[in-house]
Amino acid sequence: MSNNEIKVLFTASTPAQSCAHHLEDCTGTREAQDACAICSSKADSRGGDSCAGRTFFISRRRSVGATSPQRPAVGRNQMSSENVIDLDSVSKIYRMGEIKVPALRGVSLRVKRGAAIGIMGPSGSGKTTLLNLIGALDRPTDGRVTIDGVDITHMSESELTLVRRNKISFVFQFFNLLPVLTAYENVELPLLISGVPEVERKEKVDHLLGLVGLTERADHRPDELSGGEQQRVAIARALAKPKGTTSSVIVLADEPTGDLDTLTGSDVMKVLIDLTKGEGGTLIVVTHDPDVGKQMDKVYNMRDGRIVD
Repeated sequence: MSNNEIKVLFTASTPAQSCAHHLEDCTGTREAQDACAICSSKADSRGGDSCAGRTFFISRRRSVGATSPQRPAVGRNQMSSENVIDLDSVSKIYRMGEIKVPALRGVSLRVKRGAAIGIMGPSGSGKTTLLNLIGALDRPTDGRVTIDGVDITHMSESELTLVRRNKISFVFQFFNLLPVLTAYENVELPLLISGVPEVERKEKVDHLLGLVGLTERADHRPDELSGGEQQRVAIARALAKPKGTTSSVIVLADEPTGDLDTLTGSDVMKVLIDLTKGEGGTLIVVTHDPDVGKQMDKVYNMRDGRIVD
């Protein structure tokens, strides 16, 4: 197969093998011919239902003389700020027929670049909705969301796709590694989708796997790795961004230690915090674990769709 066309084809066998979030759906955008990671059901790829039994197809085609995928445009919505995240009076209301269900109620939040922030609160308090808005996976009903100085509130789907691809990364409770790819290939995949040249990809992947202590496990697939090792691969993948964007990366971790024992979870959190900060990124962790909260620079508690402190 030529360098101009790279394909991966497999069928997921379990719900945990969903393509949710970390492989952004570029269907219908001008980038579709450059890089795609799609599930046969768009709803599934957004993390709704299981993708089990469905076929995944990832391809990258580059015509002669084509340029690299474009980065989100910087224009009139750009603002200079030390805050990499700025939510201004954000509300989110979901509709269930005639019933309005408020998930967020006038939340304002500012996070400085390089910080490690915890979000805690009971189920139904709005933590996941807040994470989805920061991650450009959903839009606010009211208010404004600014990411790395750019107002994304009214961006088109194609523009939001580019924001996610270049600035947002996710770490999940159940790892969400692609089962047919090795640790090396899982970390490499976001760079491949972004059109990063092979030499630069290898340098970045080797660097990240070394930082998480998995250089010797690079050729192993997820089912040959322990839970802690799989989560470290997921952390390395979260920071696998093109050159020049790492300092803007926001890592969103949703219960990253929820499927790990206490000792392994503590080790994984140390790796997650140290690596994210060491690479110049910003970390937001949603957790129920007070021990995780103690490792954050600051913790915000949520209740009934509001930040209460």
